[in-house]
Amino acid sequence: MEKHTYQTGIIGNCAFLAHIATDTNVEWMCWPRFDSQFIFGGLLDKHKGGEFSVKPKGEFTTKQYYLENTNILRTEVTCENGKYRVTDFAPRFRKHDRYYRPLILIRKIEVLEGNPRIRVKCEPVCDYGQKKWEKLLGSDSIEFTGCEERMTLTSNIPLTYLDEESYFALNETKYLLLNYGAEIDKSLIGIAEEYLRETTEYWRLWIKHSSIAGFYQPYVIRSALALKIHQYEDTGAIIAASTTSLPEFPGSGRNWDYRYCWLRDTYYVLTSLNHIGHFEEMERYFSYVTDISFGDKQHFRYQPLYGINTQKDLREVIMEHLDGYMGNKPVRIGNQASEHIQNDIYGQVLVSLLPLYTDHRFVFTERKDSDKWISSILDKIERTIDEKDAGIWEFRNIAHIHCYSNLFQWAGCNAAEKMALTINNNDLAERAVALKKRAAAHIENCYDPERKVYTHAVGSPHLDASTLQLIMMNYLDPTSDKAKDHLIALEKELKTEDGLFYRYIHSDDFGKPKTTFLICAFWYVEALACVGRLDDAVREFEKLLKYCNHLLLFSEDVDEKTGSQWGNFPQAYSHVGLMNAAYRIAMKLDRPIFL
Repeated sequence: MEKHTYQTGIIGNCAFLAHIATDTNVEWMCWPRFDSQFIFGGLLDKHKGGEFSVKPKGEFTTKQYYLENTNILRTEVTCENGKYRVTDFAPRFRKHDRYYRPLILIRKIEVLEGNPRIRVKCEPVCDYGQKKWEKLLGSDSIEFTGCEERMTLTSNIPLTYLDEESYFALNETKYLLLNYGAEIDKSLIGIAEEYLRETTEYWRLWIKHSSIAGFYQPYVIRSALALKIHQYEDTGAIIAASTTSLPEFPGSGRNWDYRYCWLRDTYYVLTSLNHIGHFEEMERYFSYVTDISFGDKQHFRYQPLYGINTQKDLREVIMEHLDGYMGNKPVRIGNQASEHIQNDIYGQVLVSLLPLYTDHRFVFTERKDSDKWISSILDKIERTIDEKDAGIWEFRNIAHIHCYSNLFQWAGCNAAEKMALTINNNDLAERAVALKKRAAAHIENCYDPERKVYTHAVGSPHLDASTLQLIMMNYLDPTSDKAKDHLIALEKELKTEDGLFYRYIHSDDFGKPKTTFLICAFWYVEALACVGRLDDAVREFEKLLKYCNHLLLFSEDVDEKTGSQWGNFPQAYSHVGLMNAAYRIAMKLDRPIFL
């Protein structure tokens, strides 16, 4: 089997995301939100997913790359009669003392060589590919209606060519502006060039204001840019991925909708943002989490995941009419994991927001009702600390007292203790300490003294990569033999020769996993650095870099045998894993932080 990589790049502006394929087609775009139905969904069905492409007549080759230090994507197309370039971007910049992030996709088409003949095809769909939009031609735009919404395509390409999808000679720069809502009433060329200039300046300034260590900077920069546009700025939520139903491996049935916010990942995401010095994103996420915390006081549990507007009802529906990615069914909308019990998330929330109370760059007195908020989460920990749950990997029909769940309850209580001392609430601090001891007792019940390793759950012999966090969270002293032995046992069973890492290798609800989970490999790198095996950490980190696609974008899963990318893409948390591992190594190497 040949190596499979995703042949798309992403653009976005924190209001929407789009995937642009190497053949120029917009393979995936949901409007008006990350979790809306797709306007273009060729990623999941080549026939029903619609199309928005700029292709030449005859055979062609392409080269795709980002404009340096931006989320602006360029695709150069070489064909029989010449060469041209398509620049795709979602406008984002400061305007009137706020961030301007309209629902506008802009495509700039420039001649580079010769006289290429091209055809532009814009055929959006709705109702998940079951219906096409109706077209109404204006003077310089096409209005799309009939799907309970309104879109406008404005262009300086003759509308006859667009309507009839006919080839024409590209002899000057052309523009396509797809707008959700009313048409633009300004000069097309003027607004496209202004938005391109302002968006370029915005992204480059954002990177300049990032603190990125001198260790594989290009990879960290691209990961930071990718992560940034996975935040839905209106609410502060950060989604796992912009796609749904890309299979963990072909024929697996493990096809999930990842366009939601998982609380289990808050610590890793916010740590990565903290490392690069972007606090605005942290504070927006804090607001999102507090909205969840106080939005439904009737329930003592958090769900494992929520919609970007803190929506709770994410019931899973199968789209039987869609072919699926490369024929992999089912296509799922919604995620049943929202119904699961996952008890690490309370600790995740506490530990991830600790910097807001202990980092003096934040003013903790701005946080209203801190004691009530911390106490409410400790209530949740106290009510769930002794029960079985689905664990970090969301087993659908299997429950255990998981080591990882109690680890993050332990870490959360540790964070709550520090927060309580910061706000001078000693009673709250004592309560946190008592709960921390109860969590530690459960963790120790997972220890296997003969194999010198912590298993994934009480009474289970199986190992799990999530227990690497015992070292990174400092539950185990990284300098201790216990930490080093635990790491050796995990790598012996779960690590591949090429540095990849399985989450676990025992059977779950769907059988045995056949692909590795990329963030676990980056956790392994961090653990190596923590225990002092720095040369090993650098070597294993470098091994992982080859698993990106042509744009340095990483997937969720990687096939051990072929190095193929699988799972939803790009996976925000794989990029978070890379950022955190690079930072950990840079600090151990004493590499400078560039501001």
